[in-house]
Amino acid sequence: MSRKEGLAPHSASREKNRHQERRGKLRFPLRQELRYKVLREGGTLEVGAGQTCSISSAGVVFSTDRNLAPGAFVQLFISWPALLDGNCLMRFIVFGRVLDCGDGQCACTIDRHEFRTQARGADAASPPRDFKLERWADTIRREELKARFAVV
Repeated sequence: MSRKEGLAPHSASREKNRHQERRGKLRFPLRQELRYKVLREGGTLEVGAGQTCSISSAGVVFSTDRNLAPGAFVQLFISWPALLDGNCLMRFIVFGRVLDCGDGQCACTIDRHEFRTQARGADAASPPRDFKLERWADTIRREELKARFAVV
């Protein structure tokens, strides 16, 4: 299967369920390994692994062996299928929030994203040790508090 075929939109299922579809963006099937970090209340981190099921410009659906709490801040580390300059492995990093989780699948938003190169010898989807998720979540929380107090 070519890369273009692997990234074709779910057109048949979209036509079948067009009246039921609430998403405004096209979803593309993409099966790639991923690792994730979830920020729990109190600043504790939970880490896990899974596989992407589909992706759009607004969100990712992925499989996981545990349910994640809706609204939780999440950071995904997805092994990207394309190589940079034909020889450098890439990682797609997503910052978002869990929208829904059940039956072994979770959906999350893509609020911020970045591409990074990764070493060939490294685990393709292992999350690096950094505090970006915590800093990003703190920024979002401060913005939400400012918005609440601005309304009052």
